[in-house]
Amino acid sequence: MKAQTDRPDPQEVTSPDDPRLFPYRDLKDSALRRRAELAGGYFVLEGRFALEVALESPYPLESVLVIRRRLGVLAGLRISPETHVYVVEDQVMARVAGFDVHRGLLGLGRRLPLASPEHLLAASRLVVVVEAVSDQENLGAVFRNAAAFGAGSVFLDPTCADPLYRRSIRVSVGQALRVPFARLEPWPASLEVLESSGFAVVALTPAASAEAVQDVAAMLDGQRVAVVVGGEGPGLSQAVLARCRLARVAMAPGVDSLNVAVALGIALHHFAGLG
Repeated sequence: MKAQTDRPDPQEVTSPDDPRLFPYRDLKDSALRRRAELAGGYFVLEGRFALEVALESPYPLESVLVIRRRLGVLAGLRISPETHVYVVEDQVMARVAGFDVHRGLLGLGRRLPLASPEHLLAASRLVVVVEAVSDQENLGAVFRNAAAFGAGSVFLDPTCADPLYRRSIRVSVGQALRVPFARLEPWPASLEVLESSGFAVVALTPAASAEAVQDVAAMLDGQRVAVVVGGEGPGLSQAVLARCRLARVAMAPGVDSLNVAVALGIALHHFAGLG
């Protein structure tokens, strides 16, 4: 935890065009935000809870943007004196963010270099691999499930959404800041690193030919496992399925699939030894 005894002095900002607020602009435009945040090496947090998690995470907190009437929400937070605290009126916050920020509090975190897949795998026995999940909220739920069932890390293909996008962080209840992640490239050839690290690679699919997930978990008991999930709609690509052992979650007749995060949670429950 980046605990500090000193507190930063709040700085009043009166104009939405102040350059100090530029990283907080246009938060509703997800495509723009992804480009800007990745290029700038930062990400935005929303609300006190996300800020609390960030302060206990490895990610440095560069600044906080708070509306004046909500300044009290910072009480008790151990914010470094090096972190800038900008205080604005409601209308300035709305103009900058592009919407009414009901929580009245935003934060700016600094991204860190991603760890190598080999480094993360060495410290894990259960991991999650994600292909083509472009919905930020689904990705946040993936991280929440990974944390809940003890997965040591999450690996993303190049097309997945950004887990540090503010909605992903919010839906993950902060777990996107706690569970380490890496990108696997080239895809899907980079799945080889899982196999060479001793992981059984199991893909979730609703295909009737796949084995029941609880049976696969029982057979792999004690082994290191990577659970692979795909995006809503198309699911996993054939190129990925061809490299994996296939497992399915049993469903009632007439239901063809589950939300990716729901299916993952069920599977991880079994592979974590809880099923």
